[in-house]
Amino acid sequence: MRFFYFIISLLSFILLISCNDNKSTTIESTKPVSLNNNLIDPFKYHKLIEVSPGQYYDIFSWSRGSKNAGAYLILHSDSSGKKYTTTYGDLEGTIVDVYNSDLDADGNPELLIQIKISDTVNYTNIYAYEFSNEKSQKLTFPRLSKSQSKGYHGNDNFYLKDGQLFREFPIFNGDAAKAKNNNQKRLLQYGIKNNTFSVKQISKDSVSIAGKTIIDKPIQNHAIKEKKIVIVKKHKKKHKYHNKTDSSN
Repeated sequence: MRFFYFIISLLSFILLISCNDNKSTTIESTKPVSLNNNLIDPFKYHKLIEVSPGQYYDIFSWSRGSKNAGAYLILHSDSSGKKYTTTYGDLEGTIVDVYNSDLDADGNPELLIQIKISDTVNYTNIYAYEFSNEKSQKLTFPRLSKSQSKGYHGNDNFYLKDGQLFREFPIFNGDAAKAKNNNQKRLLQYGIKNNTFSVKQISKDSVSIAGKTIIDKPIQNHAIKEKKIVIVKKHKKKHKYHNKTDSSN
């Protein structure tokens, strides 16, 4: 508890400095304001989001001795109810941006923290939280499936449109060291239902692997229907054969 009192006190001091340096800055409702330029070590990132009048979320990251690891901190301030809560966790990577959403349209805000990771598997991750009644619940963001990750080499672009989260990234051909952009992009759409993420690909693209082109199309359904038709015809032939045998007797 003493640790968090220290953190909150330190953050209050930082915010006080930010306010003094930006006296002419005004905060508009539902619009985030970034104050990164006024941060001091060990803090690396800060974004303020007002999801509704009097409901503020301050998102911080901090670290020492490492650029790709640290911790994050979410401070929720309910100024009208005079309630203040803290959410925190370990950070693998660096924060790129934070999005305010309500993907399941239940009236409870979600904060989506975009993380950039410098490895060869996942270049981007999302730390997602839903807030309700001064409580936070962490949601699991789905990894890319095998088909979705074909040709993936990072450079993700996340954006919100019509209440949904979209993820777009370029597609590359070849191995990591010699990968080349094939001038195509893959677009995924994310939603939330019962605090569980769903994802679907809404773009059609092709990926060339070892001289062959693999096209992402829903072609399996047609093959299944054709098999069903063949099975039905075989049953009909057998039925006619039995009828002829009975008549001869």
